[in-house]
Amino acid sequence: MRPTLRKVVLIALLGRDQPRRKRRSVWVQRWFKSRKQAGEFHRLIQELRLFVEEFRCYFRLDRSQFDHLLQMVGARIARMDTNYRESISPVERLAICLRFLATGDSYRTIGFSFRVGRSAVAGIVPSVAQAIWDCLVGEYMPVPKEEDWRAIAAEFLERWNFPNCLGSIDGKHVVIQAPPCSGSQFYNYKGTYSVVLLTVVDGIYCFRVVDVGAYGKGSDGGTLQDSAFGQALQDGTLDILPPASLPGAEDLGPVPHIFVGDEAFPLRPNLMRPYAGRQLPLTKPVRIFNKRLSRARLVVECAFGILAARWRMYRRVLGLSPSNVDACVKATCVLHNYLRRSFQGPLRMEMGTPNGHLPDVTRAGANNAPRQALQVREKLTTYFSSPAGEVPWQYAVE
Repeated sequence: MRPTLRKVVLIALLGRDQPRRKRRSVWVQRWFKSRKQAGEFHRLIQELRLFVEEFRCYFRLDRSQFDHLLQMVGARIARMDTNYRESISPVERLAICLRFLATGDSYRTIGFSFRVGRSAVAGIVPSVAQAIWDCLVGEYMPVPKEEDWRAIAAEFLERWNFPNCLGSIDGKHVVIQAPPCSGSQFYNYKGTYSVVLLTVVDGIYCFRVVDVGAYGKGSDGGTLQDSAFGQALQDGTLDILPPASLPGAEDLGPVPHIFVGDEAFPLRPNLMRPYAGRQLPLTKPVRIFNKRLSRARLVVECAFGILAARWRMYRRVLGLSPSNVDACVKATCVLHNYLRRSFQGPLRMEMGTPNGHLPDVTRAGANNAPRQALQVREKLTTYFSSPAGEVPWQYAVE
């Protein structure tokens, strides 16, 4: 066989063995092209702007709140047009992100509704969620200063009859699909995969501290210890109020300002938890203390209930990467504060669905509490059963 012919045959054989790359038939799917004529944003949402309640039900924000939010994040989420295609506008990007947070629908489902590609939705949702957090956190969830802690303590005393309290702390699981190659890190005691949302809530159901992203296998106490807030609380570097006397009980001496949590947290001088179950039959003051603490701690349960009832993504198994889950969770928390600031009327969901669909974190609180923490709890127990600290409803504990 001649050399030239041999080369031709060899090239043909090599080409036959190579997998053929599928040629892209169209640049844009045909039904994408009708986005401005038939897409949900350009048809349904424009009609919903005429109906106040329906618009709020769709986005969980009313029209003025939506427009105000767009003003704050619009420049951050805008994209440039190219020679080949027109970019998705900031208002439509915001609509896509809010719709995902409000429903938890899959990216593909939202893409079909808005007539955009799944990959476009996958890029829009986490980027807009991160922009919402970055643009709102400084105003609606700032790091508390001394005057903020003082106002929070006054709220807990007035609303919840618990003095020297700076917040209610708790952690909840946000259920996700198992990330690739993650092993059992995200596997929790309920048999699902999750990341942990740890928060501190003030007396009016607003989130003051948010830490998200801890592995689902951890406990509340472990999550708190590993968080930046927990480390600052333990090291004493958190800028909180100094110890102060309880109202009408100067004879008990100064008592530290504290946070309240459930049995999953360790007892510390600045973190109170209930007496353990085996100690309940001891005295009536112990049961009164537990009731007063549980009432103050209810605010964080109600805040979680409001969060999950408004943003239904918490009722789904999120098929996002852990980093994207973190962005979406932080966005909903700061939006929660934004809406609480905008609407301070009575809460329709606060008492009906505590927790919502957010599972509790496993209980693994430490029992080896330091002596100072036990003394603080004993002072509060004595105070709640004294004429200076008692309230009429606390005696209905039998």
